[in-house]
Amino acid sequence: MVEMSDAPGDCYLGIDNGTQGLSVVLTDANLKRLVTGESSYEFVPDTDAGCYEQLTDDWDLALTDAMKSVHCYLSEHKSLQIKAIGISGQMHGEVLVNHEGQPLSSVRLWCDGRNEDEGEELTLAFQFKVPKRATCARFLWTARNRPELASRVAHVTTPAGWMAYRLTGDFVLGIGDASGIFPIDADTLVYDENMLQTFDNLVGNADIPSIRDILPTVRRAGQDSGVLTQQGAALLGFQLPPDYPIAIAAAEGDQVAALAGSLIGRDGIVSCSFGTSVCANVVSKHGAVELPVEPSVDHFCGADGKNIHMVWLRNGTTFFNTMVASYGILSDKNDAFSAVMPQMLNAAPDCGGLLALPFMDDEPGLQVSRGGTALLLGLNGNNATPGNIAKAALLSTMFNLKLGCKILQENGVVMKELVLTGGLSKSPACGQILANVFGLPTQLLEAADEGSCWGAAVLAKYRHLSIGDNGNDWTLFLESIMKEKRIEQTRFEPDFNAVHEYSKVFNRYQVLVKLQTQLANV
Repeated sequence: MVEMSDAPGDCYLGIDNGTQGLSVVLTDANLKRLVTGESSYEFVPDTDAGCYEQLTDDWDLALTDAMKSVHCYLSEHKSLQIKAIGISGQMHGEVLVNHEGQPLSSVRLWCDGRNEDEGEELTLAFQFKVPKRATCARFLWTARNRPELASRVAHVTTPAGWMAYRLTGDFVLGIGDASGIFPIDADTLVYDENMLQTFDNLVGNADIPSIRDILPTVRRAGQDSGVLTQQGAALLGFQLPPDYPIAIAAAEGDQVAALAGSLIGRDGIVSCSFGTSVCANVVSKHGAVELPVEPSVDHFCGADGKNIHMVWLRNGTTFFNTMVASYGILSDKNDAFSAVMPQMLNAAPDCGGLLALPFMDDEPGLQVSRGGTALLLGLNGNNATPGNIAKAALLSTMFNLKLGCKILQENGVVMKELVLTGGLSKSPACGQILANVFGLPTQLLEAADEGSCWGAAVLAKYRHLSIGDNGNDWTLFLESIMKEKRIEQTRFEPDFNAVHEYSKVFNRYQVLVKLQTQLANV
């Protein structure tokens, strides 16, 4: 068992570099939130359709801005000392850095669509699922389409890896985020050697450095990943304390940090996150090589190197939010949510006969090639209520996630319990709907709405406790937090009758999804 050994004034800082903005959270020694801060940034303007880029300078400015609330809090509580910092960031970005440590270009993000062919090519070459958003697929595209740029690359990393470099001066990355750059060998827990060679052969350009020479060093949770430098402290907006070093936890991807924030480390527990996109991450004893290649399922590593299988879908709650917000067109958007949500929660499982498809964007994981095909089916004068319409929209997203999870379950991946995180966690009663749809117990954590940012603080605490002690266990550490009830939780058990009703609706939905291609051609 991990023993919690903190001084009363110890605190931890979590940083999350997200797609739309950067957030920070300061916690006390027990990981209770003390203060948060945030700042937004935009995509690089005037790029081609399907291209999504950001500037590292914008991230730096956002970090300094988001930290203002933390400084204000610390100035009023002078006994507090930050012991460690954790970093989370949007996975699969491509940050290209030269030998002087400067970015060579703007950063291509996870949602950039320029390298779908390279992802498919690497999947075939590796016989291992490589999503098109994986960083190695992006770099293969760069090597072929911008070889003059690729030839000057000394380091390739992710947004979280860049943030870690800015704070420590080292190109080190957590194993989870690293697995989103390049496949990890399940036995050695470093980049797969055979695949590295295959990748270089595919590049086939002697002027471009070998992929093995430019990837960041891999670290697992708790391992030494550097300390805050004077330059890093200046970026955070404070003087580096002269009497003790501030450890930096291995920077992780947002999905990995969200798992940490869900306190998930044991097999069979599933983290479900509903936001702009939706995903389910499950810890499993089954390695990726044991499972078939499926469009809706990706594979990466947890913070400790365990196998994580992810069902990821592009269409999250956007359709649901659009439906709800439309009822506030003459008033405030928040007023619409306040009015519609109670009606949605009270709506029947079958929504009065309504079904919805949420595909405002394409959905590769479900073979939906065209966006703009969201719809409501079965609308009539009796069921056209805000509650029914909103619930049908929400269920469509939950059902899509269940379709992906079915693939894993049919291949032996065990799912015992769900943990709800992301934007939907701000409406706790939705946890009961999710429990009934999946027929599994569902819990909601007090800190779920902080998600990846709070998970970064959890990683920071584990790094602090691991200094000088290699005997700590990541899973036991997470369970000890839950056991000592430092984080409050709400648990929802599936209702037998409701599970039966939602199952009937899900069967109808599966028929509708199969018809989507025909509907899209109309």
